[in-house]
Amino acid sequence: MTAGSEEHEPLISSSVDNQRVTYNNSPNGSTHSQSPRTSGGEVTLAIPPSRGYGAIGGVEKVTYTWADVNAFATEDRSRNRKFWHFWRSSSDRMFQQRKQLLKSINGAAYPGELLALMGSSGAGKTTLLNTLTFRTPSGVVSCGTRALNGQPATPEMMAALSAYVQQQDLFIGTLTVREHLVFQALVRMDRHIPYAQRMRRVQEVISELALSKCQNTVIGIPGRLKGISGGEMKRLSFASEVLTDPPLMFCDEPTSGLDSFMAQNVIQVLSGLAKKGKTVVCTIHQPSSELYAMFDKLLIMADGRVAFLGSPDQATEFFRELGAACPANYNPADHYIQLLAGVPGREETTRHTIDTVCTAFAKSELGCKIAAEAENALYHERKIATGWADSAWSNAVAIRASRSPYKASWCAQFRAVLWRSWLSVTKEPMLIKVRFLQTIMVSILIGVIYFGQHLDQDGVMNINGAIFMFLTNMTFQNIFAVINVFCSELPIFIREHHSGMYRADVYFLSKTLAEAPVFATIPLVFTTIAYYMIGLNPAPERFFIASGLAALITNVATSFGYLISCASSSVSMAASVGPPIIIPFMLFGGFFLNSGSVPPYLGWISYLSWFRYGNEALLINQWSGVESIACTRENFTCPASGEVVLTTLSFAEKDFTMDVVNMVLLFIGFRLLAYFALLWRTRRGK
Repeated sequence: MTAGSEEHEPLISSSVDNQRVTYNNSPNGSTHSQSPRTSGGEVTLAIPPSRGYGAIGGVEKVTYTWADVNAFATEDRSRNRKFWHFWRSSSDRMFQQRKQLLKSINGAAYPGELLALMGSSGAGKTTLLNTLTFRTPSGVVSCGTRALNGQPATPEMMAALSAYVQQQDLFIGTLTVREHLVFQALVRMDRHIPYAQRMRRVQEVISELALSKCQNTVIGIPGRLKGISGGEMKRLSFASEVLTDPPLMFCDEPTSGLDSFMAQNVIQVLSGLAKKGKTVVCTIHQPSSELYAMFDKLLIMADGRVAFLGSPDQATEFFRELGAACPANYNPADHYIQLLAGVPGREETTRHTIDTVCTAFAKSELGCKIAAEAENALYHERKIATGWADSAWSNAVAIRASRSPYKASWCAQFRAVLWRSWLSVTKEPMLIKVRFLQTIMVSILIGVIYFGQHLDQDGVMNINGAIFMFLTNMTFQNIFAVINVFCSELPIFIREHHSGMYRADVYFLSKTLAEAPVFATIPLVFTTIAYYMIGLNPAPERFFIASGLAALITNVATSFGYLISCASSSVSMAASVGPPIIIPFMLFGGFFLNSGSVPPYLGWISYLSWFRYGNEALLINQWSGVESIACTRENFTCPASGEVVLTTLSFAEKDFTMDVVNMVLLFIGFRLLAYFALLWRTRRGK
C-alpha cells in the first residue's frame, strides 16, 4: 500500500482480532520471559517488575509513564456560553456536551531518549502534552494515571522536576542573550546557590547550546528592533529551561516557523540533551526525513488514540506487517501521517483505517509491553493509596513544593525583576529619547504661544489657559506613554509568574519603580522651560511648588494609565478605552465647567478628577498673594486681585493642602486598583 492509494484494505488479519490480552500483575509472580506467551488465541504478558527507581531528591534520571489518559472538551465551559443558559443548574451544564479528545492513552518516556509525538492536525498531540504536564486549558477535563519513576505524579512534582518549552517564544526584546539568562538564573535556581555558581552555570549553558557568538546581541522585537535569528531564539528558550538542569523536558512544536537547517539544528540540541540522560518529549508537525531519523522513539497519534509507540525501525516493521509499508525514497513521517489523516468525503474509510491500526498496535508485542508498563503504574498507585507502598520520594518532592512555589526569596525576586525592568527602560529608545524630545518640543511651543504674559485682564485668561495646558499635557503625554506597559508584557508576565519565577506584587512594584525616575524628570524639564517663558509667578518658591505639583500630577496620571493597562487585554484595547474615560475627568477640571456649577448628581466624578485638584492647586500657587491686576479695558469686567480670580473660578486658597492630599490619595488608589487588576488578569490567565 502506498501513501496515495485510493482504497484502504484491512491492514491486519482476522487472527489478530480474535486474540485477547491478559496481564499478570502479581508482585510475587515470577516471569520466565519478557515476551508475550501465545496459546489458543490469547496473549498473556507478564508485567515486568518495577525498575530500580532511586529516591529522587538528587536523582538525575526520570522515567515518565502514563496510563488510561482521557481528555474531554466541554462546550459549556467555553466563554461562548449564552446568558440564557444560566437559569439551569450548574450540574446540568457542567458536562452537558462532551467531546472526547484523548481515548485511553498509554505510554512511557525513558531517560536518554527523545520521544516525538506525531500525528495530523487534530490528532491530539498538544492536548496530550498539556495533559502530561498538568497544563490543560479551561474547557478541557482530563483524567488518568501519570507516574514519575513509579510514583504518582502531581502538578507540584511536575513543576519541580520538569521544564516546558512552549511553542511561542516570549522574551523582553531589549535584553541581550546573556542578560536574559542571568535574570533566569537569578529567579529560577534555588536560593541557597551562590551568585558565582549561577554565573558559571549561565556560561556552561551558553556554551552547550552554541549561543556564544550571540551572547551580547539583543534578542530583538519583531518589526521594531533587529536581533537574533529564529533558531537562536529557540535555542535561547531551551537554555532558559535547562539552567536548573531538569531531568524531564517537554517541548511543544519546537521547529514551527523555522527553515529546514534551523529545524535540524534545534532537534540536534534536543537529541544532545537526551543523550546526557534527560527524558525529552516533544510534539512535532510533519518532520523531514532527516529529523525523523534523529528521534529515538515515536508516538504516532490518530483521532486521540495511540497508533504506534516505538523506535523508527520498529515503526517501519509494524506498518510493513500491516500491509502499509512506506514506499522507497519516501519520508516515513509523511507516509504515516497521510495514512492516518482524515480525508474529506472518505470519513468512513479513514475511521476504519485508524481503528484497524490502533487495535493492531494495542494487541501487538510493543503495545502489550506499553500496556504492561501502564498497568504497573496503576498497580503501584493503588498500593500507595492503600498504604502498602512507601511514597518517600513523592513526599520529599511534595515537601519541597509545599515550601513555596518560588525558588528565590522575595528580596532576590525584587532585585532581579527591578534590574531587568531598569535595563528594559534604559535600552528602549522610544521610552527615553522620544519622550524627552516630545517634552522639550511641547514646552517650547507652549512657551512661545503664551510668551511674556502680563498681570492684566487679558493676561489672567491667558495664564489660566497656559496652566490648564500644563495639566492636560502632563496627563495625556504620560498616560499614553504607559498605557501599553503592562498589557504588552502580559503574556510574558503570566508565563513567568505561573512558572514560579516571581510574584505579581514584585513585578508590579519593580515595573513602576523602574519608570519612576523618568516620570520625575519629565515634569521638571517641562516646567523649567515653559514656566518663565510664559511669565508665571516669578518667586523661586512658586516655581519649585509648581514643579512639585507637575510631578505629582504626572504620577497620578501615570497611575491611571497603569490601571487602564492592567485592565486591558491588548494594547489596541487600552488605546481605545483610554480617551473616553479621561475626557469626563478633564471636563470637571474647573476650566471648561465652573466648579460651582457642577450638577449634584455628577459631583462624584469631580472628586475623582485629578484635573480639578491639579488645576486648583496650580492656580492657587499662581494667584495667591497677587494684590493688583492692571485693567487695560474699561468696558470689560476686570478682576482686581488674585483672590478675585480664584473666587470667580470657585476656588479657595485654604483648599490647597486638601488638593495635594487628594492627589496623593488618588495616586495610591489608582496604583492599588491597577495591582488588583493585574492580579485578576493573572488568575484569568491561569
